Amino acid sequence: MYFSVKYTHSVNFTPLMLTTLSPQRERYLLLTLAGIQFSHILDFMIMMPLGPILMKAFGIGTHEFGLLVASYSFSAAASGLFAATFVDKFERKRFLLSMFGLFGLSTLACGLAPSYATLLIARGMAGAFGGIMGAMVQTMVGDLIPFERRAQASSVVMAAFSLSTIAGVPLSLFLANLFSWQAPFFFIAGLTVLFMAIGAWILPELRHHIHQRAHPFSAMFDVLRDPNHLRALLFSALIIFSGFTIIPYITVYAVANIGITQAQVPLIYLAGGAATLISARWIGRRADAVGKVEVYRQVALFAFVPLFVITHLTHASLALWLVCTTVFFVLVSGRMIPAMAIVTSAAQPKLRGTFMSLNASMQQLASGLASTLAGFIITQSPTGQIVGYANVGYIAVGANLLAIWFVSRIVMHERKVG
Repeated sequence: MYFSVKYTHSVNFTPLMLTTLSPQRERYLLLTLAGIQFSHILDFMIMMPLGPILMKAFGIGTHEFGLLVASYSFSAAASGLFAATFVDKFERKRFLLSMFGLFGLSTLACGLAPSYATLLIARGMAGAFGGIMGAMVQTMVGDLIPFERRAQASSVVMAAFSLSTIAGVPLSLFLANLFSWQAPFFFIAGLTVLFMAIGAWILPELRHHIHQRAHPFSAMFDVLRDPNHLRALLFSALIIFSGFTIIPYITVYAVANIGITQAQVPLIYLAGGAATLISARWIGRRADAVGKVEVYRQVALFAFVPLFVITHLTHASLALWLVCTTVFFVLVSGRMIPAMAIVTSAAQPKLRGTFMSLNASMQQLASGLASTLAGFIITQSPTGQIVGYANVGYIAVGANLLAIWFVSRIVMHERKVG
């Protein structure tokens, strides 16, 4: 593997040793990280389209289903806080692959769960390791990709979302309909083995961040003492909160209220994923060229429309619903591309692993709170229809507005890598 070691300086930071990859190795790195992220995102996303199936299989309602989704998020939030005390003491590659392996075992346990309670516990285990793993993926992007290409690099990694919606979710639903609801989890566990092997071959070792600290909480305290870090963490949480009040219940609402059949559900993810696969790269390139904050604001402003429409539409044809959900996926997920570049660049490089672990915790806590809150606001009528989804939409719009206002308060540290 080609690399060179250089010393660069960043404002207010001590020199940091960086690994500069050749363009080809950088491309392989990003594709590998995207593959790892694909497994993690698919594991999280598959719960949403499986909602009607799981509610029927276990005889549960919207509240219980909301807890099933939130268990993953709350566990990931707790594990991220715990990991923040030690994550920067380990070499990045081995730590990421270790978390990935434990995540795969937890996902396998989801497929083997015989009851709602055991599935709830298994989802919590998957969230514990998946949350740390997702933070490490973003940390490696921040460590290895220079600021001027970081939004585009984030778009490559976030293409995992698009691929999971285009291929992963429809294939998982096909397996669930063909065999049982357990089949998608077995499929994801198999993907974990594949991408672990690829990651062991492609990913570089990163040790530049390792240094001794007085006590295990010192790195976390260093992160939390920086007001810029706190602003970035709150900004990140607001974005996730605004999306995850709505996302977990899109499929349930579509089937119960709009009249979409379970067999048509994969089309929602196929259309949305295909569109985001194209839009994500464009948003990433534009954010690097025009400005990350400016592009974030533009995308977030347009996102008000699908946030409102999805939660207020009561009757629609399949074609109209697909248009609405596709625009939702493009704009609501599109906000995250410049946003993650902003958040990653707000971190002090020597504390990036700890910061990104805390950021993952904040994001997971926000998504868990959002889905739980929405689960209590939303109810089912005697006829089985979803009631209260419009109120959830108002909350999402408010959180999105706060995030747009908050982004200008974040300072990004540009770091040139030659």
